[in-house]
Amino acid sequence: MLSDVIRSMIEHQPDMRVVCEVLDPIELLRTMRLVPADVVIITPLKVNGDQRICNHLLEEHPLLKIMILSANSKAGLLFQMGVPTIRIDDPSEQEILSALRTIVR
Repeated sequence: MLSDVIRSMIEHQPDMRVVCEVLDPIELLRTMRLVPADVVIITPLKVNGDQRICNHLLEEHPLLKIMILSANSKAGLLFQMGVPTIRIDDPSEQEILSALRTIVR
């Protein structure tokens, strides 16, 4: 359900588009080799939980930005290579969109 909300939110933005949606972490790794993206949004993972997928993605795609949103804790994390992780507490639609626009620039 969270991914549907995020997809709908992004699709309503004139400066953003969803290029792909995958449900499996292994499929995400394969897809990233074929579909270029500036940002990957991962839902739902436990915030501060297992971040191996983020590390692997950033090793292969050092310019990638990753946003993890958790439905359970209503928090988010932003990952970028060489930049400290940014935590978003209780992210609203406006905060998520603002963060996405900021990290892509």
